[in-house]
Amino acid sequence: MSQTDIADTQAAIANTRDKLVDGLRSSINDAEKWLEESADDVSEAASEARARFDDTLRTAVSDLRKLEDSILAHSREAVESVDSYVHDNPWKAITIGATVGLLLGVLISRK
Repeated sequence: MSQTDIADTQAAIANTRDKLVDGLRSSINDAEKWLEESADDVSEAASEARARFDDTLRTAVSDLRKLEDSILAHSREAVESVDSYVHDNPWKAITIGATVGLLLGVLISRK
């Protein structure tokens, strides 16, 4: 894999991660807005539901932060591993890249 391929892979991982995190944040923001809007309902059942929902929301926010950290750490480890392998085995990496390119070329040309 070349540096360009590694950079492209890093960008794709970051893009996917960002989309996932943005979607989760949007859902959490919507839930927080609902929680604020429902604060006017003073019934006991609504208060209990709001409290449970608030706890769940706080847990989701905490889990999202942990997920972000985990994804980032794993992404870095994977990229470092590939980078290290390519530097330690340049000819193997070139052979693998050429083989994959050849196979993709054959598959694409058949369609």
